Amino acid sequence: MFNHILVPVDGSGTSLAAIDKAAGLAKAFGAKVSAIFVIDPYPFTGVGADFAYGQDQYLNAAKAEAGAAIETARTRLQEAGVAVETKVVESHTVWRGILEAADAAGADLIVMGSHGRRGLEKLVLGSVAQSVLSHTKINTLVVRNADGTA
Repeated sequence: MFNHILVPVDGSGTSLAAIDKAAGLAKAFGAKVSAIFVIDPYPFTGVGADFAYGQDQYLNAAKAEAGAAIETARTRLQEAGVAVETKVVESHTVWRGILEAADAAGADLIVMGSHGRRGLEKLVLGSVAQSVLSHTKINTLVVRNADGTA
């Protein structure tokens, strides 16, 4: 039913749950898996002493975080017996980076976690999963948090 599964990761517990779900689906359907991490190369980094670092420092930190998350995804999928390709993608919005990577890979399923933000937190931080769902025609499975929230 599915031939290529894309799993966006961010190093969180919900992305680990998505990796596990993608591994099970890949084994069931004999599908390929691609794990990606999306970096926004020009985020708003803020003003003041707590945010007084430059673009180079931000990108170095973001690439280190991406590397750690991608390596965790690779290890977890390989331990589940699933071959995986990994990639770090740059995009000005995470949801666009996910959709562009899905199109480029020829993915026919996106499996992603949701942090379950609500209210003001969702309004301020947004929902990557909601944006993906709103803009894609690719089948998308949103994996719930361990505590049962979406």
